[in-house]
Amino acid sequence: MASITNSHFILLFLIFSTFIVFTLALDLSDVAAEAPDGLLPLSKKHVVIRNTVTNGEVLNIHCKSSEDDLGHIRLKHGHTWGFRFRVNFSLSTYFRCHFWWNSVPGGPNYYSYWFDIFTVYRDDNPLGKYPVCEECIWEMYELRQNYICRINRDKSGWCFRMDIEP
Repeated sequence: MASITNSHFILLFLIFSTFIVFTLALDLSDVAAEAPDGLLPLSKKHVVIRNTVTNGEVLNIHCKSSEDDLGHIRLKHGHTWGFRFRVNFSLSTYFRCHFWWNSVPGGPNYYSYWFDIFTVYRDDNPLGKYPVCEECIWEMYELRQNYICRINRDKSGWCFRMDIEP
């Protein structure tokens, strides 16, 4: 019958301790940063909205998800506003925003639109049609009032039609 002696316990303790020390010495934040976005739940996201409405109006924004209501934001022309969040574990995170400008509802130049400013399927899917964005930057399309564009830092991007107010 095999027996474990004190020397075996000491050897196991030394091996286990060495493993723990090396594991703790790793900078785990660097390891996580190298993982591609969209492959892991709880990935960090930053949505940025830039007011580029052509008539120079204040852009009114109200964004919410099923868990968070970000309230009413009044964004001056040329300014930006953003919010940060993490994609939930079930990968069902979305934010829907209501945009309107020219504050006279029903007036001749009153514009009111809805848009899903973040969806996992479009913005955090490595196999999707559009690239994954960690920082999702959005601007109103300057030539057509019912379009919003997700742009890259190099000014390339994709434009999407917004929904007319229901």
